[in-house]
Amino acid sequence: MASAPTTKAAAGAAAQDPILKVEHLSMRFGGLMAINDLSFECRRGDITALIGPNGAGKTTVFNCITGFYKPTMGMMTLRQKGGQDYLLERLADFEITKRAKVARTFQNIRLFTGLTVLENLLVAQHNALMRASGYTILGLFGFPAYRKASKESIELARYWLDKASLTERADDPAGDLPYGAQRRLEIARAMCTGPELLCLDEPAAGLNPRESLALNTLLQGIRADTGTSILLIEHDMSVVMEISDHVVVLEYGQKISDGTPDFVKNDPKVIAAYLGVEDDEVEEVIAEVEEVAHEVEGGQK
Repeated sequence: MASAPTTKAAAGAAAQDPILKVEHLSMRFGGLMAINDLSFECRRGDITALIGPNGAGKTTVFNCITGFYKPTMGMMTLRQKGGQDYLLERLADFEITKRAKVARTFQNIRLFTGLTVLENLLVAQHNALMRASGYTILGLFGFPAYRKASKESIELARYWLDKASLTERADDPAGDLPYGAQRRLEIARAMCTGPELLCLDEPAAGLNPRESLALNTLLQGIRADTGTSILLIEHDMSVVMEISDHVVVLEYGQKISDGTPDFVKNDPKVIAAYLGVEDDEVEEVIAEVEEVAHEVEGGQK
């Protein structure tokens, strides 16, 4: 179940406590260097956004962190709240989920569409229920430990249904939900695994403004209520600037900016990357954009 919101003192300490340190990460596919000497940190309890133009290498970074790829070189250290360190590059993908407590969603929604909304959240707790059942025997005979675990799993699922505003759809097939609700269900399912780091791959993709607002509310609630750290890839800059504490910008597999949303959005290198111009042309392009804006504003008056 979700923990209580952190105090100001705890929040201040968390700001100095990185949950994830990526150091000199490189990923080569044959002759292509998809990620080149990338280093950044995710602070505990923060929402960190990883952004950049298409093909910048963002999903490759996620695939390295979550064990789908083994990096060519570099270290990725996840530090749990108790102080236990895990070198993610040395773990299998299932161990990163189970031991390091990293959960992930994907660009393409991967729900069990034939199961109900509630059942999707119970499936996420399958391992805990299997252990409590003694791998079938205790569950068959209804031992108290299994009944207790079963009750707790339903309570946790209903908690996240409420947080995702899906309680009224609990018994509906997941495939019948609107697209935005499916996105929230996928995040709620990931939270049922009890992650310390939640990795979201373009969670706002395809959402309308109302659905994006519901997503923002859910993610900010996750941070405030549980202290779970969030690392997300996102192209929707309204989402990034609204909810992120920290932004890392990639271009062609290299980091070109790293800081607060305000710092990043005013960084000439970031503007150049998104406008597709050279660094020395940025000031000229910005001046042209501002001139057009003034003309439009003058015309409206």
